[in-house]
Amino acid sequence: MSVALLFGLVIVLACVGYLIGRYRAIASVGGDMRGLHSLPSFYGWHVFLFTTVPSLLFLALWLLAQPLVLERSLSEFFPSDRFDSPTERTLLLADVRRVAEGLDKAVDQGILTESRAVSLRTEFGSVRDRLAEAGVALGSDVTPEVLRAAQDYRKRSAAGAVIRTALTLLIAGAGFAFSIYATGPALRARSRVETVILVLLALASTVAILTTVGIVLSMLSESLRFFSMYPWQDFFFGLTWSPNFRGNSELGLLPLLWGTLYISLVAMIVAVPLGLFTAIYLAEYAGPRTRSVVKPMIEVIAGIPTVVFGLFALVTVGPFLRDAFAEPLGLGSSASSVMTAGIVIGILNIPFVSSLSDDIINAVPQAMRDGSYGLGATKSETVRQVLLPAALPGIVGAILLAGSRAIGETMIVTMGAGAAARLDLNPFEAMTTITVKIVSQLTGDTEFDSPETLVAFALGMTLFVITLGLNILALAIVRRYREQYE
Repeated sequence: MSVALLFGLVIVLACVGYLIGRYRAIASVGGDMRGLHSLPSFYGWHVFLFTTVPSLLFLALWLLAQPLVLERSLSEFFPSDRFDSPTERTLLLADVRRVAEGLDKAVDQGILTESRAVSLRTEFGSVRDRLAEAGVALGSDVTPEVLRAAQDYRKRSAAGAVIRTALTLLIAGAGFAFSIYATGPALRARSRVETVILVLLALASTVAILTTVGIVLSMLSESLRFFSMYPWQDFFFGLTWSPNFRGNSELGLLPLLWGTLYISLVAMIVAVPLGLFTAIYLAEYAGPRTRSVVKPMIEVIAGIPTVVFGLFALVTVGPFLRDAFAEPLGLGSSASSVMTAGIVIGILNIPFVSSLSDDIINAVPQAMRDGSYGLGATKSETVRQVLLPAALPGIVGAILLAGSRAIGETMIVTMGAGAAARLDLNPFEAMTTITVKIVSQLTGDTEFDSPETLVAFALGMTLFVITLGLNILALAIVRRYREQYE
């Protein structure tokens, strides 16, 4: 049984349980609602939650653990000591999974029968061609060993699906029966429902935290591998970025860090004043009709794909800056430059600053405005001395979001700033950023066993630390000012 069908059965059973639980609660007091501890709907939700939550949590854990168990079962076909590096084994296991999925598709589409898929052999014809008929593309033909492993993978997966279906339905049925049996006038259904909801909310927050921890640990582990192959002093203090997959690479961080900060600075110089002034105008000066037109038009910018902004930088902004400023001033002749990428990223970030700042300024209580006007302050004085200080925490958050977006931008930098890693103060010269080099180092058929590839994780960890530092700085500024303001 497919996961979607199993999920649907559990939900249907839970909906039936909701109706039965509600009816049973009402019937237990003869229709007199005053005899119930909770509202009838809580008794229905009690059955619904006890039917769905345990069974679906079990299903989620099964789906997470099953691939790991199945891959371990393939060790009899591909023991680790056969391979020179873990990457080779990982790639081979990926081929096994791809062939197994292709056999499943071929059976579903009627190209192969189940018995034929089980008895298929490479001696009887090209397995790659048969799977291509089902729309599964393989880079090379399937070896007999990979085919046997894929067939064993399918067999174990099918057996696991049967066990998964039986256990999930059993847990759902047990929760259904227990909650129906417990339904009665004395059941504190509302308390149980609210407790379950509280636990689910806590689990959701825990998943978010664990995801962040997992990302950090994965980057940290690979970064440590990189530093075991390449001196950390040369990485953090090196002035040259010249990767060479043949060896003798110079992987200095400083040129990339300088390009990242330089382009982000230009972007913030464009985005923060324009966005903040736009927010002040829309919140305090624009009429309802103007606001209803201008605000949606500005927010449309946030929905434009960054690749479109990259094309805009490549064919419009870059040539204009080159012809109008760079060449006449003798500062360069390239359309790809720090100014090109910075200005376009700044335009991209205007909606983030303006929309969030506008909402924060509008959230300042009207009583503060009225009190300022009552003391004789003008509108501009009220904005500068009352509204902006009161809205500062939200404004700092908006600026921080825009800054993080500028630091992490890749496509616009690739198309608008070039790929040259250099230390230069000229804003009309081509430069690059950390994110662009992360992509370039991981592009292509590369293995994670050389410093030229693993350096991407060290660069990612550096970006994480920079963003974390920005958050800490912003929180410190907000906390210090909030204490003075309050």
